[in-house]
Formats: sequence, structure tokens, C-alpha cells
Amino acid sequence: MYSKHLIYNNLKKRYLALILIFFTVTAFGQSNFYRLSLGGSAGGNYTFADVKGKPAFGGAVNLDYHFTPFITAGIEAQMGLLKGGDRNTGHQREFTNAYQAFMVNAKFRAGEFTDFYYSDFLNYTKGFYLGTGVGMIKNNMNEIVRSKINPDGNPYTFPGKDVSSGLIVPINVGIDFYFPDGWGDIRYIFNINYQANWTFGEGLDGYDDTKTIRRNVGSAPDIYNFLSIGFKYTFGPRGLTGKSIR
Repeated sequence: MYSKHLIYNNLKKRYLALILIFFTVTAFGQSNFYRLSLGGSAGGNYTFADVKGKPAFGGAVNLDYHFTPFITAGIEAQMGLLKGGDRNTGHQREFTNAYQAFMVNAKFRAGEFTDFYYSDFLNYTKGFYLGTGVGMIKNNMNEIVRSKINPDGNPYTFPGKDVSSGLIVPINVGIDFYFPDGWGDIRYIFNINYQANWTFGEGLDGYDDTKTIRRNVGSAPDIYNFLSIGFKYTFGPRGLTGKSIR
């Protein structure tokens, strides 16, 4: 009788120990994260259009929903200046576009697909991401050369619109760096992002000359690039992930 009682106690202890180990391992491999993040960024941009671009600047505000800590979908509002040309050289074209853009996008980060807690390099680069989306841009030429005098003495007016809008497709490449708050939860994200925006139409630089009159006009889309640094704050409802991101 005593032997059976001893065996029962030993089995009970082992069973409780296994349960404790199971919950300890499970808790260790899981982490909470906030579903929403709000951030802002600023940086420089450069235009590739029908006239040679010039460095300019822009800013953006982002609101993202986190399906996991490393997969997000969000909206972005962006505004700034795009510049190009030189009225004193070449075809004498020059513009400044005070643009506004609104886009939706999705981003996929390396941490979703790697076991980064086994490697320092993978841990440092877990926030590296690629993403794309779609949006609209509103072009507003607050400064543009619309006419010139040809070598033969005749005036020429550059065709195009001072105000226009069109579709854009952004391609994002960047990296997020995560910082915890006092409780150990990821609250702050420092971001470096490079965005290439393919535009459809001839509104980016305000010029719409025909192929027979100007070079570099045709089927190739106008593009502007935006290199920025930013900061995000996470908040809202919380999710649970199987990866510890601390």
C-alpha cells in the first residue's frame, strides 16, 4: 500500500513538473504586441521626369495595422516639393511641384520568416522590409516656366497642366528598429525608408510635350524617390505572437 502511494506521488510530481515546463516554454516563446502604430517621417526626394531633377524635400504621416509584429498594412499621407530643370540652360524648362499624395500599402519584414533569436545578425535585421501599394498624387505647380523664345525669334508655349492628379505605385525598402518601454513592450520604432513612386501621366513635372519636340517623353513613367527617416509609436489593442521580439 505504501509503495503504491509513493509511486502515485512520484507520478504526480513528474506530471506537475511537465506542465510547469510546458507553460514556461510556451510563455518564453510568446510575446504581446500592439496592433496599431502612428508615425511621421521626413527626408529628401528626387524626380526622374522629362526634365532633370533637383534635390527637394517632403514629409509623411503613417497609420499602420499590425497583423503580426512584422506584417503590416497601412495608409500614408505625404506632401512636399518636387523640383527639376533649369530655365537658364537647355530647353529652359524649370518647375517646382508642391505635391500631395495619399496611398495604401503593405509591408513584409524579415522577422516573420527568420528565427532571429538564434542569430545576432538576424536579430539586428529582423525589421528589414519590402512593400508596395497604390495611391493618388495631386500635382500643383507653384512655379513653372511656361514659355520661351526660340532661336528663330518665335515664342513657344510649353504644353501641360499646372494642376493635375494621377495614379501612383509606391515601392518601399527599409528597416525598423524596435525599442521597448519600461514594461518591456515594444512601443517605439525608429524607421529608415526608401520609397520609389511610379506615376502614371505627365503631371509630375507639369510638361506634356510630344515626342517630336522633346526627348525623354513617351511610355516611360515619371518617378520620384523619397528617402526618409521616421519615428512610430505603437498603441491600441494587443495581439499575441509566437516570437519574442524584445
